[in-house]
Amino acid sequence: MITKSPSCRQVIILIDFDNSTKILANLLVYIVNINSALRNIKSNIITNFIHNDYRGLIITTNNITSSLDLSIIKKYVKNIDIIQPKSISFSHLLQSKFYLKILDISYFNKISKTPTNSSSFKQVIQSMHIFNNICLALKPHVIKKSPKSNMAVVWIDIRNAQSKTNTKSLINRLFNIGFYITTIHSANMNLGIPQCKNCWK
Repeated sequence: MITKSPSCRQVIILIDFDNSTKILANLLVYIVNINSALRNIKSNIITNFIHNDYRGLIITTNNITSSLDLSIIKKYVKNIDIIQPKSISFSHLLQSKFYLKILDISYFNKISKTPTNSSSFKQVIQSMHIFNNICLALKPHVIKKSPKSNMAVVWIDIRNAQSKTNTKSLINRLFNIGFYITTIHSANMNLGIPQCKNCWK
């Protein structure tokens, strides 16, 4: 599926469906309150509208949002009394995708004897400090090198930071997964990986 390019004037808040529905039921109040909080820090950013999709709540602003503006929006949303703060997993600017591939990974886990899959590798990424402040655009995609090989390649699509600093720092980094030392490389979009929300199922 071909998707519309994301806008740098959007903020995505990952939140569960029940809590996002509660916010959508009283949108005008929350938009006014967010704009008031932004005016208090003398920001020129204004929230134009809020909607939801499969990723969560999408807040569209009149201009590119700074890290300070983003922290104010995140703080306000987390303090809305009708929702559970734990239901919000992350808040970030919605930007373009950046593609990486990770090499030299064992396809089979030596301990559990099970194949490496998207869910297990996602947990690995989320637990490692080098991936701090990195948001996955899709689940990792694990590909076995060949039918007879025990090695795999993992493709990861991430939301790129506007400065690209976090993303660039990952390229050519080495880290351990079990007994193996793996390497992160930049990559072009893997055309064999579906680019749609069904990839998350």
